[in-house]
Amino acid sequence: MPLVVLGTHNQGKVRELADLLSPLSIDVRSLDDFPGALEIVEDGATFRDNAVKKASQQAKHLKQWVLAEDSGLAVDALGGRPGVYSARYAGPDATDAENNQKLLTELSGVPPDERMAHYACHAALADPSGAVRAESVGTCQGRILTEEHGSGGFGYDPLFEVVEFHRTFGQLGPAVKAAISHRARALHRMIPQLQRLLQ
Repeated sequence: MPLVVLGTHNQGKVRELADLLSPLSIDVRSLDDFPGALEIVEDGATFRDNAVKKASQQAKHLKQWVLAEDSGLAVDALGGRPGVYSARYAGPDATDAENNQKLLTELSGVPPDERMAHYACHAALADPSGAVRAESVGTCQGRILTEEHGSGGFGYDPLFEVVEFHRTFGQLGPAVKAAISHRARALHRMIPQLQRLLQ
């Protein structure tokens, strides 16, 4: 089977991506399976910049197909922040809890109808030479609540309410998230390109 390396050590992302790719006849690994993997500095100005950089540099280094994505939360009332800094919003080694607390503090006093936000994901697939062969994007609209609900997911999921469900990603569970999340939408658009390139 063709091998595709997921360009991340984040186990939450690994689980989601591997599940989304499970219908394909490909062998999916993560960077944890490659001790010599590069540590890519995510210094791009956009999700696309970071996704392309992670896929291309890692693929060339590992001499493998690499699927990388960069994703995060953009809050309207904060001018699109935290954006590309979502994982390190409260500092370089911030925990999910610390990032969530900073977000709540920054939105303190903002009324519910002004707390709209969206998750965005940009995925990029690079071949073993480092050439980017496919890209896709996905978004999911919602709003930020004033306190956490649910213990599922990771990152900002307990604060991110999908309005039509009246539930956060922390409450909805993996099956719903796998259907409607920003990462799911980007991967669903990537799968036909993967099939053409690898099968």
